[in-house]
Amino acid sequence: MVCPLCGTRRARRGCPALDKEICAVCCGTKRLVQIRCPTDCAWLATAREHPPATLVRQRQRDIGILSRILRDLNERQSQLLFLVATFLTRYQPAELHAPIDDDVAEALGSLAATFETASRGLIYDHRPASVLAERLATALRPVLEEAGRGAGSAFERDAAVVLRRLEEAIRDVRTFDQTNRQAFLDLLRRVMAPSPDAPAVEETPDAPRLIVP
Repeated sequence: MVCPLCGTRRARRGCPALDKEICAVCCGTKRLVQIRCPTDCAWLATAREHPPATLVRQRQRDIGILSRILRDLNERQSQLLFLVATFLTRYQPAELHAPIDDDVAEALGSLAATFETASRGLIYDHRPASVLAERLATALRPVLEEAGRGAGSAFERDAAVVLRRLEEAIRDVRTFDQTNRQAFLDLLRRVMAPSPDAPAVEETPDAPRLIVP
């Protein structure tokens, strides 16, 4: 039987989350990223007790990149970075083509330029060249504007700093993984993935927005 996730390798592991057989590679790489593993999964328990060397190196690399992203950010900027990262991990475009890291970098760069210009008292909408980047920027911009509503140039400067920092991080990630065109997005999914032991949190429309004094 061929693995239904990759469509190439043999399916040899029973996945309780998907209720089907998948291959060992997909089990290891998509665990807690694309597959919502239950806490009683034997493969998950084994991986936690005896993580392979490649996974340990990946975690160390993720922590290092995350530390560089967060360096010297103040509390408001850190909250804003978390907001953007959460948006990117949950973003699901209407079309079938999902954005790759290059699209994300282009979208973040254009928004950063727009906020940098606005912080100097000028209004100019910088637009990405690619269609996917344009759609991502269009979806993210109102989220940022709502977060900083009424905060003026202080928020615009913070937003530009955070967006540039994430744009820089994409280049850093590409140096480690040049073949994966979603390496940065995969990193965000790993570090933002909730623990399977954590209780579910129900989102409500009345949840408070990011407060920027």
